[in-house]
Amino acid sequence: MEIIFAVIILGVLGLVFGIGLAVASKKFNVQVDPKLEQVQHLLPGGNCGACGNPGCFGFAESLLKGGNTVDDCRVCSEEIKEKIAGIMGVALGKQVRKVATLHCAGGVKVKDKYVYSGVEDCVAANMVLGGQKSCVFACLGFGTCARACPFGAITISAEGLPVINKDKCRACNKCVLACPKKLISLVSVTHPVFVACSSHDMGKDVRAVCSVGCIACRMCEKACKFDAIHVIDNLAVIDYHKCTSCGECVKVCPTKTIRIRE
Repeated sequence: MEIIFAVIILGVLGLVFGIGLAVASKKFNVQVDPKLEQVQHLLPGGNCGACGNPGCFGFAESLLKGGNTVDDCRVCSEEIKEKIAGIMGVALGKQVRKVATLHCAGGVKVKDKYVYSGVEDCVAANMVLGGQKSCVFACLGFGTCARACPFGAITISAEGLPVINKDKCRACNKCVLACPKKLISLVSVTHPVFVACSSHDMGKDVRAVCSVGCIACRMCEKACKFDAIHVIDNLAVIDYHKCTSCGECVKVCPTKTIRIRE
């Protein structure tokens, strides 16, 4: 008899709890936008954070709230972006792809002013007298940018310089932010000409520590027929709104500081 009584009590309790859960699920039900699941399903799921969100789910939520645009995902293919734009009911803007570009060609060519034996990290090294390089604008070569890249697009060469694989680069801007010397920028792939130097020192001072730095000779200025390059504060600066990538400045640069991206 006691067993039957216990079974009845458990059955009643189970029924009460079941009804309670059913009521709670109705009362506290959170409506999920069906677009959220559709968009999340299309996203790569890499959770790289390049879009500025903690992961792909966060990016999908931000899209629905208007905090991001479809183009903010650096990993998705154009085909996937088109599908997401269709779900969102928006037009996908055509953007010119950019690639990370290093504005330094020094590496081992730049003399060291002291032997650095600390943590092999550019940020840490930069905190010690601006790094071990004689040129205060030079790449320190410890690969902080490579470690920051979520796409494996950066490797460090034998010359101690970052090598950027333009096919893998997604222009996520993480390497740009990681470099303490601010030597990396995002440049449109339609503009292959770039200045591989960031030094603002006088020409004679540049020559004293680096054989491939800009010496502000202005030969590039004279060679450019489109007024697209000027020496500003001892450094050649390209105006990409005017540059036609004709390569004349590359030909005349005596230190081979101005280059064409391969």
